[in-house]
Amino acid sequence: MVTSPVCCQDDGGRACCSLGEDSISHLSSTSRISRSPVRPMGFRTMQTRVALLDGSLFTCLMEKRSRGLVLFDKVCEHLNLLERDYFALSFKDTDNNKNWLDPAKEMKKQVRGVPYNFSFNVKFYPPDPAHLSEDISRYFLCLQLRQDIVSGRLPCSFVTQTILGSFTVQSELGDYDPDESSDVSELSFAPNQTKEMEEKIIELHKTYRGMSPAEAEMNFLENVKKLSMYGVDLHHAKDSEGVAIMLGVVSSGLLVYRDRLRINRFSWSKISKISYKRNNFYIKVRPEQFEHFDSIIGFKLANHRAAKRLWKVSGGGASGR
Repeated sequence: MVTSPVCCQDDGGRACCSLGEDSISHLSSTSRISRSPVRPMGFRTMQTRVALLDGSLFTCLMEKRSRGLVLFDKVCEHLNLLERDYFALSFKDTDNNKNWLDPAKEMKKQVRGVPYNFSFNVKFYPPDPAHLSEDISRYFLCLQLRQDIVSGRLPCSFVTQTILGSFTVQSELGDYDPDESSDVSELSFAPNQTKEMEEKIIELHKTYRGMSPAEAEMNFLENVKKLSMYGVDLHHAKDSEGVAIMLGVVSSGLLVYRDRLRINRFSWSKISKISYKRNNFYIKVRPEQFEHFDSIIGFKLANHRAAKRLWKVSGGGASGR
């Protein structure tokens, strides 16, 4: 219905007209709508891909404003994973650096300039894997550690690689079968895998008859947890004298390495505060016996982002230790 103009005369006898209130309200509302168009769903959602530890891919459509926890919960539900505290989602930024997705923050504020591609990983390595109550949790931990060994992130000797490899074969292939011995070469055990290593693995595998996959995985974990670099998250840094070092974050504290040798250790109970400023990372250490003041030790990282990443994984962020 169109409202007719309302006409009258002013005090001087001149005609004046105006539109009725309904028409004015309608025009104002139309104006507001045209200025604030509703964005299509595609602007607010993103196809998300998560690489799982078994090599498979989980995909789903996510709202960009969703918190990281929403996606993490979807992945855990897909995997039927109950012991979730040890795991997290990671992604690569524009500089190809690994970052952990913060469960408390919106995804769009963390993932910028790169596709929504994530990896499901172990973030906190349990000091004693036997304390994990679920077989599926131990299985995912085994898969992560196998990746760590093959990539070289977790160095170990030839003997250890063959022992761990033999438990991997038992878990994946079951009891030794001469007709399936060639399948061993299709599995990865080490960065520089050799025929000699595979033959040693087969010899050990023959002795495991009757061992279940769960038992093989537990034996794998019992051996791998003894490695000096087990569960160490390494970060390149320099000390106060400019000497190149590596800082290792573990469940028990902060480790300092030089030329692959551990030269210092600071337990979390001894560290009263961690902080960063620009590309510097600082720890405040409580005084030892007969000392009266805290000491502050600084390390120089490659840049501000590297210092912030170290601060977060050390417990400075909401998703830290």
